[in-house]
Amino acid sequence: MNAIDEVVSIMSISDKKAFISYLDRKNKRSDVHNIDFFKILETDDINRLKNKYKDKKSADVYHALRKRIYDSLIAFMANRAFANDTSEEHEVLKLIVVARLFLEHKLYKTAFKCLRKAEVKATALEQFNLLNEIYHTQIQYAHIEGAPELESLTEKFKQNREKLHREEQLNLGYAILRKELSEIQHKGKIVDFRGVIKNTMESLGVSLNDVLTFKSLYQILFIANEYASINNNFGLIAPFIERSLTFISNKKELTGRHLYYHIYILYFIANIHFRNRNFSVSMDYLNQMDIQMQAQNGKYKKRFFLRWSLLRALNEHYSGNADAAITIAKKALSQQKSADPVDSNDLKFCLVVFYLQHSDKTAFKYIRAFAHTDSWYEKRMGMDWTIKKVLVEILLYAEFDNTEQALYRIKSFKRRYKKYLVEVNEERVLAYLQFVEKYIAKPELATSETFQIQLQTLLQESEAEHDVFTTSFVGWLMAKVNKAPVYTTILELLNKK
Repeated sequence: MNAIDEVVSIMSISDKKAFISYLDRKNKRSDVHNIDFFKILETDDINRLKNKYKDKKSADVYHALRKRIYDSLIAFMANRAFANDTSEEHEVLKLIVVARLFLEHKLYKTAFKCLRKAEVKATALEQFNLLNEIYHTQIQYAHIEGAPELESLTEKFKQNREKLHREEQLNLGYAILRKELSEIQHKGKIVDFRGVIKNTMESLGVSLNDVLTFKSLYQILFIANEYASINNNFGLIAPFIERSLTFISNKKELTGRHLYYHIYILYFIANIHFRNRNFSVSMDYLNQMDIQMQAQNGKYKKRFFLRWSLLRALNEHYSGNADAAITIAKKALSQQKSADPVDSNDLKFCLVVFYLQHSDKTAFKYIRAFAHTDSWYEKRMGMDWTIKKVLVEILLYAEFDNTEQALYRIKSFKRRYKKYLVEVNEERVLAYLQFVEKYIAKPELATSETFQIQLQTLLQESEAEHDVFTTSFVGWLMAKVNKAPVYTTILELLNKK
């Protein structure tokens, strides 16, 4: 999907109708083809476009027309977004702008009233950057009769500046860590992420305890989730849940004003509980998340639907409701076809795992959907995701006695990932794979006392982490060794106290 198609894809029917009217008003001549061109784009009829502009001269016309349409789209969407923005932040911004206009025309009394109104709104919204602009303007005109007292203004300005500085520093830290995570996940960068977090926070003079707003809480929970995911240990960040709930409880009146971040925070909390095997609690937060997704006319439902469906399906599956889990995942994929590839790939991968754990060959249907190379998935989905995908492929071949393909995939896995896994201190993945390889190559070894003792040690290590996914991998091997159903074995391990 190219840039212009991406913009068209997020336009509603009313947006498209309004854009055509916008083009019609702009057109000075009757022979302009931009409206016809847009209507073809709207239908996504690639062949029609190719046939209409297939010769050299027409191709030049096509590119020129496409460029003009793209520029017009950007201008239209910007104007429409501004005109349709009824958010309270926007109202504050308009009050600041009009107050400055009044000040320039010496309408001081009206200007100060606008600024006071803007200050009340911005304070309630915790918009420190807007408050900074308000105090800056008030201080600039503090010499005018009727202006707020300078001493009081100065104190409020200093206090707000401190909050703004902390928020900006945390935002900078978040950006640095997000970039570092991207390097780790998509480029296989070897780094001590725990050390990076510590050094970044110290260098910026901020703490992960600096929760000022819904945005800062979202940023902290994002970093915490990623850190736990890299370490496969969500028990490490359990304390963040209580802190998050306390914050939300103290600011209930602001949840609607920060709906996007509130939904994301609920998702993070639900995910932490899921990874720590607290499935019913996770489902409670998913229900809360669903309510918030419906709020404000479902403003963010499309944005979060697949992610919510994924976590709900996982909770159902590991709670013993396998059929419900599969139904949820399949329904979500069918309902939202033009979705974020990351979210849709996660759902497809989950279906592979669900079917694998039930020894159902339908798993192959979904694993075949991943038609790209491992390198491609490393860049788009991340190293951790790709490694898990390859491991599941190996188990899938082994499940259905395709020994040759399974051993070939193990060999290629070691060649590609052994060095990386050693460097990131994840030798346990290689140890696990060694067990799997022994079982596939010589199943009779699984009954030996040495193998059983080593397997129990592996199980104890996975139980210490308390992580659902790690337990699932070990559970598959335990089931094969003990000639027991995979899904039942995994559920027994997860429910083991």
